[in-house]
Amino acid sequence: MESQETTVPVCYRHPDRATGLSCTRCDKPICVECSNDASVGQLCPDCAAPSDRHRVIRGRQIYGRPTFQTAPVSFTIMAITVAIYVAGMLSPDLDIWLTNTFAQANWLVADGDWWRIFTAALLHGSLIHIGFNMYALYLFGPRMEQQVGSVPFAALYIATAGAGGLLSYLLGSLNQVSIGASGAIFGLFGAWIFVAWKMRKTPGGRSMFTQLFVLLAINVVISLAPGIDGLAHLGGFLAGLGIAALWSVFAAGKANAVGIRTAIAGAVVAIDLVAVLMVAPF
Repeated sequence: MESQETTVPVCYRHPDRATGLSCTRCDKPICVECSNDASVGQLCPDCAAPSDRHRVIRGRQIYGRPTFQTAPVSFTIMAITVAIYVAGMLSPDLDIWLTNTFAQANWLVADGDWWRIFTAALLHGSLIHIGFNMYALYLFGPRMEQQVGSVPFAALYIATAGAGGLLSYLLGSLNQVSIGASGAIFGLFGAWIFVAWKMRKTPGGRSMFTQLFVLLAINVVISLAPGIDGLAHLGGFLAGLGIAALWSVFAAGKANAVGIRTAIAGAVVAIDLVAVLMVAPF
């Protein structure tokens, strides 16, 4: 057999930096410091350089304040979740029906109600509960959606919500009932922490990583409090971290990156579903 050497791509401007990123336009390898956000993928400094009356626009200028037009899935999730909470608050009978139908009651999941590991993310027990989760979604959701695409973001949210519910089902008490979007929110934490870690050698990346790590540490402490489903938080976080890592390996710099991201997150949704149907809780 013949042996072949594998050359690891390095940034064309920083030969000492290995990278998995490449310019969407010219396909030159670039590191995160040389990457410029574009409407599709990322551009190297040469392709992003001003041409005629055009100029380079940095990410903060592009994204600005999130709106429904720029992040429709994030705002739709917020609207539906808040509407369900308000409807249940106004109608106690409806609130009971929603809880009985969509909350994650582990013994009912074991009896075949597989959808509960996903739909529990739509229910919240108090104003503080829904306020914290929806504010976190507002902070972390729209920017992620703008970067990866609305369909991949929706798949990420469902996948991490399901992963949180799955771990809670597998390792939690059979008599446990859980509600809340915390699994999906921790999934966003996980995805963003991976992004910040990838950018850790840049000043902005280091700052982002530190802030997210502190925020995560605070939420981990909260997760240990009585009545909090820490397993759902852990499951969502690990799923978000894993999906972001797979996106980085297989989708970064690819022309069909949106489709690849959707397929990866969709595969995690499928794994959640198969596991809840096939694996009995401990």
